[in-house]
Amino acid sequence: MQRSEHQSAAQSNQRLDKWLWVSRLFRTRTLATEAVNGGKVRVNGQPAKPARLLKVGDEVSLLRGGEPMTVIVRGMAAQRVAARDVAALYEETADSLARRETLRAQRALTGSAGYVGKGRPGKHERRALQRLREESAE
Repeated sequence: MQRSEHQSAAQSNQRLDKWLWVSRLFRTRTLATEAVNGGKVRVNGQPAKPARLLKVGDEVSLLRGGEPMTVIVRGMAAQRVAARDVAALYEETADSLARRETLRAQRALTGSAGYVGKGRPGKHERRALQRLREESAE
């Protein structure tokens, strides 16, 4: 196989963990691999392994920072791209954007700090939890 044929084959398919890192969805390739192995990433609705080859048009669903995200693969890159060039690699679905905005709005209503589950809640966290319980009971 000639070099140009090999490069075009590499551009049409890419490992899932490498694509997640290249497209800046995860900070390191190791974190991307751990997320895939932990079941936080699905390709076309199916659980995936880090070595799964992605194609343009595949739908990748992932859980990043507690927020679900669904993107459509629009391109491949051999190396990590600059932040301004990320838009060429994937497109987030409209449902995903709406879901993330709803989650952010809910978090804003419950307080920006919120109770993180470490130790006993303090005065402010306790009152925020109480308000949340009262609202859900109504």
